[in-house]
Amino acid sequence: MTDILMPKATAVWLVDNTSLTFEQIAAFCGLHPLEVNGIADGEVARDIRGADPIGNGQLSRQELEKAEKEPNYRMVQQKSRHAEMLKPAKKSGGRYTPVSRRQDRPDAIAWFLRNHPEVTDAQIASLLGTTKSTIDSVRDRTHWNSAAIKPVDPVTLGLVGQLNLDDVVKRAADKKAKDDAKRGIVPDGPTLLSAAETEGDYAADAD
Repeated sequence: MTDILMPKATAVWLVDNTSLTFEQIAAFCGLHPLEVNGIADGEVARDIRGADPIGNGQLSRQELEKAEKEPNYRMVQQKSRHAEMLKPAKKSGGRYTPVSRRQDRPDAIAWFLRNHPEVTDAQIASLLGTTKSTIDSVRDRTHWNSAAIKPVDPVTLGLVGQLNLDDVVKRAADKKAKDDAKRGIVPDGPTLLSAAETEGDYAADAD
């Protein structure tokens, strides 16, 4: 099965226009049921316009009607030429994160926020292939899965290579050192905490 085109927008449409369960919508769109629940409550994807999966050829009306009658049924996506044409072309050199790894991004973001505050949001977004709004939601603990987020090294998660991570951290540290020097601030020690301290502090803050 290919990825659903605009999964959140498709979920918005299914929430608004069908009687499917959150689990059915989540399974079809590749989302977490709690994320679909957030869409229904207006807490997630508030500014996203719904995308009709029947209209773009990714779902048949017969398949939808069958799923509405059987809550345990999981809809099967149709292959659509129209949908394939609408998919944005991949930029050469752009970072692609496998779907199975995307759920790990908040943990990696939390790791950066805890261990390397000198790394900018723009650098984190570029390195992990995420957005500033997601970074803000992790920082403010307003992320839909905030209770389960814990800082984990992005290299361990397989989201980035060690050399790329080291390069970003070094550039951010060098910039911070120059900025501090201009302001006459003298560094008082390393900012990197151990993994145990990091996870412990994060859990304590969450409480």
